[in-house]
Amino acid sequence: MIWNVYLSGEIHSDWRNEIKQRIEDANLPIELSAPVTDHTASDDAGVGLPGDEKDDFWKDHKGAKVNAIRTRTLIEQADIVVVKFGEKYRQWNAAFDAGYAAALGKKLIIMHPEEFTHALKEVDAAALAVVRTPDQVLKLLKYVTLKE
Repeated sequence: MIWNVYLSGEIHSDWRNEIKQRIEDANLPIELSAPVTDHTASDDAGVGLPGDEKDDFWKDHKGAKVNAIRTRTLIEQADIVVVKFGEKYRQWNAAFDAGYAAALGKKLIIMHPEEFTHALKEVDAAALAVVRTPDQVLKLLKYVTLKE
């Protein structure tokens, strides 16, 4: 079996590449997917693709819908959804993705710093695992994809 793992959340660090490299090094049967991680492209998806928009509300509204075509499809196809909440920015999109994945009954792994434990208690409660580091994500993925 090839596992489909969706990597959601924070886009301002290299955590996805760390996990990807470790999966390749361990030769795990995992295919990764993710949202658009180019922040500018993601923000401008609502104006660059369907057309110009001068009002920030409608620009963001259109962008969210265009981005949702990708994110919802890939979350729906995923066997496991990993959601990382980073330290620098509030990731409202990550919270939405976690809730959407939980509502679909997806296996959910949440990654965040310890100081977010209280703020994310409901999100953590929906997860099957809560971790702090990409290394811990890899250990979980290695364990669950292990062939005997």
